[in-house]
Amino acid sequence: MEAMNENKVVPSEFSTGPVEKAAKPLPFKDPNFVHSGHGGAVAGKKNRTWKNLKQILASERALPWQLNDPNYFSIDAPPSFKPAKKYSDVSGLLANYTDPQSKLRFSTIEEFSYIRRLPSDVVTGYLALRKATSIVP
Repeated sequence: MEAMNENKVVPSEFSTGPVEKAAKPLPFKDPNFVHSGHGGAVAGKKNRTWKNLKQILASERALPWQLNDPNYFSIDAPPSFKPAKKYSDVSGLLANYTDPQSKLRFSTIEEFSYIRRLPSDVVTGYLALRKATSIVP
């Protein structure tokens, strides 16, 4: 091995020994860096006091809000682009099917046979619960 200055050992062409390098500061690390928190690594683990919704609303009422600013009291959302989910009128499960006679929604074969056996006044009641406009004669 050939010895060089600055405490480095550089292998010669014919040697197979270990390579040792002296500690050199890395160019991307700042040796003068100080973490922004007080106390080092423990600074992020402060005891936090949680606020409930009533406290949050009370603190937001005290802020100077404009009339058009959104807040928890006036949550207006635009209509969804996704189609509304349809639920079975009998069981409340997701309904993939609609009875063409009664216009009731159902999810299984058993519900379909149950719907077909219902009298017309019960079918009208189910449609009224769903607020459907088409009423079967």
